[in-house]
Amino acid sequence: MEFFDLVGFGPGGWGKALLLAALVTIMVAMAGFALGIVIGGLIAWAKLAGGVTARILADVYTTVLRGVPDLLVIYLFYFGGSLLLSALFRLWSEGGFVGIPPFIAGATAIGVVSGAYQAEVFRGAFRSLSTGEIEAGKAVGMHRLLLFRRIIAPQVARHAIPGIGNVWQMTLKESALVSVTGLVEILRQAQIAAGSTRKPFEFYLIAAALFLIITWLSQRVFDWLEKRASRSTVREAA
Repeated sequence: MEFFDLVGFGPGGWGKALLLAALVTIMVAMAGFALGIVIGGLIAWAKLAGGVTARILADVYTTVLRGVPDLLVIYLFYFGGSLLLSALFRLWSEGGFVGIPPFIAGATAIGVVSGAYQAEVFRGAFRSLSTGEIEAGKAVGMHRLLLFRRIIAPQVARHAIPGIGNVWQMTLKESALVSVTGLVEILRQAQIAAGSTRKPFEFYLIAAALFLIITWLSQRVFDWLEKRASRSTVREAA
């Protein structure tokens, strides 16, 4: 079978399956990334404004999650979550092993890992803020929520976008590790197609091309966001 027949949408082609797998890859990466933003924001807050206990716990979190291999974290969430579900299920009825859905396990694990990196990005962005503007906002009577919305959040976003973009690229690549849970994303679909057709090189090459396309498009989006967030700074400098 010719290469274009393999990746086509006709009989025997794997085009549709590969596109669906690419969609799953994007969805699990986005879910994990969104969870990471929430976790990263909370951890950054704990490090910057929390008490001693909160800061210690936040430091332990980032140290452990950045030190443990990501694949191991996915295994722990997948098998640990399945054991927890099985134990809870046995409280109400007799039953055996209950597996946690691969998508949930993978997205949660990726989110927890990316949250450790995003916390450092947010912390660094906050430390780059101009204290003069914050003090000026307080001086004119801005309450905390308005101060955060008008001054802190826009500036943190501007400083954080490049780092967050890098974390997104990392998260996107980490989604390939979720294939160990059985989730059919790009890498898992390439493995299935390679085993079925006995053409591993072709399908792993296609998988690499799909990841490159997604990462390239993602980088264009973050470049646009960075330019948009910097417009106010450029106008002020002018």
